[in-house]
Amino acid sequence: MAKSLYSERHKRLVAAIADQRRAKGWSQAELASAVSSTRHQSYIAKIESGQRRIDLVELLKIAGIIGLDVHALIDQLAAIPEE
Repeated sequence: MAKSLYSERHKRLVAAIADQRRAKGWSQAELASAVSSTRHQSYIAKIESGQRRIDLVELLKIAGIIGLDVHALIDQLAAIPEE
């Protein structure tokens, strides 16, 4: 089994975050600031590049900010066969 950090599911997860952020017209820095006043652009950059894992609590917060449907995303990810 491939490490989940480099799995197809993880790639799709971070792509969904990045795509929705861009669709909202937000920069990485703007999203990081909306997540927390102590977060910097590099926090979002590392998530979107796959260098940093995102936990469920972070996903829910980011998704709520950018309007990403977590339920639909989970269904899409679950449909991808495990590697």
